[in-house]
Amino acid sequence: MTNDRPGADEVRLLDDAGILDLLRSARRIAVVGASSNPARPSFGVFRTMLAAGYDCIPVNPNETEVLGVPAVATLSEAAWGGPIDIVDVFRRAELTEEIARDAVAVGAGALWLQLDVVNWESARIAAAGGLAVVMDRCPAIELRRMPRGR
Repeated sequence: MTNDRPGADEVRLLDDAGILDLLRSARRIAVVGASSNPARPSFGVFRTMLAAGYDCIPVNPNETEVLGVPAVATLSEAAWGGPIDIVDVFRRAELTEEIARDAVAVGAGALWLQLDVVNWESARIAAAGGLAVVMDRCPAIELRRMPRGR
């Protein structure tokens, strides 16, 4: 039987309990691909996470700000303001490997690939760098599943 998920055997993704623990403990979230366009999913997730009390940093070289929060072009710029607990990625799967490397380089706590974003090599890079990994899930959806009182 062939494994159609190269790297899947090497990486342990966070389970439901791990995701809830991560969301409870996280404070700063860098949202790669955050958009100021209200029609984009990244806008809604950014708004939800801000409203929940997270310190969110939009990482997008094509934006100046998202919901009044100044945007930065890179993860290294986002890290200037302090440690990043979660790097939440709204990019095509084939573009996430470099983001995983950058997340490791800035010492982020977790790499979170959004719904429908699956890249096992990115997950492997992040896990090898000591990051927790979530893939093909949405933090805003997971936040709604949490018991009250994050």
